Amino acid sequence: MRALLLTRYGGPEVAELRTVPRPVAGAGELLVRVHAAGLNPVDFKTREGKLKVIQRYSLPAVMGNELAGTVEAVGAGVTRFSVGDRVFARVPKGSMGAFAEYSVLPEAVVAAMPATLDFETAAGVPLAGLTALQALRDELHLKPGSRVFIPGGAGGVGTFAIQIAKWLGAEVTTTASPRGRDLVERLGADVVVDYTTQAFTDHVSGMDGVFDLLGGDTLNQSFGVVKPGATVVSVAALPEPQTALKDLDRGRALAALFWLVSYGLRAQARKHGARYRFLFMHPSGEELAELAGLIADGKLEPVIDRVFPFEQIGDAFAYLESGRAKGKVVVRMTS
Repeated sequence: MRALLLTRYGGPEVAELRTVPRPVAGAGELLVRVHAAGLNPVDFKTREGKLKVIQRYSLPAVMGNELAGTVEAVGAGVTRFSVGDRVFARVPKGSMGAFAEYSVLPEAVVAAMPATLDFETAAGVPLAGLTALQALRDELHLKPGSRVFIPGGAGGVGTFAIQIAKWLGAEVTTTASPRGRDLVERLGADVVVDYTTQAFTDHVSGMDGVFDLLGGDTLNQSFGVVKPGATVVSVAALPEPQTALKDLDRGRALAALFWLVSYGLRAQARKHGARYRFLFMHPSGEELAELAGLIADGKLEPVIDRVFPFEQIGDAFAYLESGRAKGKVVVRMTS
């Protein structure tokens, strides 16, 4: 089968389309014929070796973290799915494997696709959708009346985050360019700051929480726009001790390392009476099924920017890394 293989860490040239053996489903696993797969920043950060301290893979390895397809075979003990079922999943963090014509997945991370979605749209849901759900509901604990700031709302995670925050009853403030304003307003954003002409710090204050998608100066300045005691959750900055203990289920040695590397950010948070949390989301078929229900009920709309054929996955990555995408970038495995 064809697959995008990571041979070593580095630039785009280290990921190659190759023919590799088709995997076989074991006990409790599904063999899925992949029809489409979503691209995410975690993919190129993994390729560049920036996440080795969090997750180190045995190379060569098939890349890719989310997919949609049909069940080709089931292993012993699988009870919720049958051959031919249309499914989608965020693959296990320790294995990757979505950028291939076939992928083997544990039953626990898989959910049935919403009947209303095609494979390309469904492939863009799992990672970004679960990230937004876990950050907003489980970490920021949004509820009716909460005020949340989501910088970068027109991106892949941001488009889900705006809608999920509104579903939870929150008031949403975001940043967008003039090109992205119509999109984020259509998705439900209450206040939109044009980051090309305005500093968000002049317009945003008293937030109950921040979901940072950009890192850098945006994260540094976000600590100053929250109420005392509020949390700033980031998926674009440095890991902190809870990343090791809660997200990665690793020991205190890694937690100590993350304590050191995140010291500056946590000190800055404390200066403003806030808390800093870096989230490394976890796959969950149960929570993905919840998102599928929201989509089926018309409460959550996946936003796909562009779909590339698998043969042009290099171009797809270049487009994603350019930062121009509004919504998700997806590759189609089959014609």
